[in-house]
Amino acid sequence: MALFQRRPDYGSRLSFTTFGMNKNLLIVGLGNPGNEYNGTRHNIGFTCLDSFASSQKFDPWAHKTDLKCLVTTQTLGDTRVILCKPTTFMNLSGEAVQAIAHFYKIPLEQIIVVHDELDIPFGQIRVRTGGSSAGHNGIKNISQHLSEHYGRVRIGIGPKTPPQIDSADFVLQRFSKSEQAHVPLITREVAALLSEYAYGMPVNTETRSFL
Repeated sequence: MALFQRRPDYGSRLSFTTFGMNKNLLIVGLGNPGNEYNGTRHNIGFTCLDSFASSQKFDPWAHKTDLKCLVTTQTLGDTRVILCKPTTFMNLSGEAVQAIAHFYKIPLEQIIVVHDELDIPFGQIRVRTGGSSAGHNGIKNISQHLSEHYGRVRIGIGPKTPPQIDSADFVLQRFSKSEQAHVPLITREVAALLSEYAYGMPVNTETRSFL
């Protein structure tokens, strides 16, 4: 049964998804390794996974060099949840995701990737399965290794300010002072969303907005 199984829509704006009956779930947060990248927009996936791991009392992160990532696991309800932060740098994230999915025998439909997205306004969280990379090199590389049909938790970091700034420079900047005040709200909401998936609860896929 698929991870993001559609239930019937309830009106034009609201639909639900549920976690399937297989009791393994791989959650990947995207970012770049190294202290110099901490707090940057491109590392919000790492930040959200750290928040989720802390809220659910996961074990300390273990560096698995053969899997090219940091890993921690925990059983939530009757689901084994594996968290992964690739250490490959963003553009090669697919190498780590492919390695850990193969090691734990996790099918594609039971993988969720948490990542930043420049095309979504800051303060919004959107959920979907599959789709294009929207120019995100980490997502592009994962799709090249696995195909596109995995779950996404997309965290808005846009629009670019100023508009003429190069996208690569913008995503590698730290959040502005005003944005930093909202980051804890976003990470808590993502942690709550991931908990819903892990515990098999119905998940509201309507855009979540904090601004």
